[in-house]
Amino acid sequence: MLQPIIIALDFESKEKVRTFLDSFQNEQLFVKVGMELFYQEGPDLIRMLKDQGHAIFLDLKLHDIPNTVHKAMRGLAKLDVDLVNVHAMGGSEMMKRAIEGLAEGSRNSRPKCIAVTQLTSSSTTMMNEELNISGSIEKSVIGLAENAQNVGLDGVVCSPLEVPLLREKCGKSFLTVTPGIRLQSDQNDDQKRVTTPAHARELGSDFIVVGRTLTTSADPLQTYRKIENEWGIPYETPGS
Repeated sequence: MLQPIIIALDFESKEKVRTFLDSFQNEQLFVKVGMELFYQEGPDLIRMLKDQGHAIFLDLKLHDIPNTVHKAMRGLAKLDVDLVNVHAMGGSEMMKRAIEGLAEGSRNSRPKCIAVTQLTSSSTTMMNEELNISGSIEKSVIGLAENAQNVGLDGVVCSPLEVPLLREKCGKSFLTVTPGIRLQSDQNDDQKRVTTPAHARELGSDFIVVGRTLTTSADPLQTYRKIENEWGIPYETPGS
């Protein structure tokens, strides 16, 4: 079973990842590898993380013509990661072809595939004025999520604040992976639609993605325990 707390490995090299993960000896984590890290280190990094026993969310947000996404997903499936994603704005045919590519390339069960709705750095003003998309962020997220569900994706990436609406429209089995998680004492940086681990749990998030709160911490393991505690995961000392 996948851990509900996903650690975003927002580093530029495998060496920095190793140093960070040294704080988590004997912990089996759920980690996110994004574009910055994967484009530098590639499949070798994925193999290293799998050898250490970690589950992996490969966060590349594919968005291209359907045939290209199909072929890319067929290749990514061979890496044996646990979760991948596409941009919902690529449309229904692209998302459908992504699922087909994953199924063709998987040696066992295919990785779960989710769709990015609106980035947590987006605002209604930006969406309306720069992207010329009318309406609210919430309306856009719901429409994109329903399209993803209709073609067979497993869930979406969204803000925790939008989870209650998605539960109402898409049901409880449709996964919600929610970035924009901060402890109360943290700054929001470039993300606008953010919340705490405890509040995300209350709103119904299935998974939370935590990045800078952990990667910039002086004691990542202690901070991770604090996040677990806020989420409601009791810590058991070894041998207890």
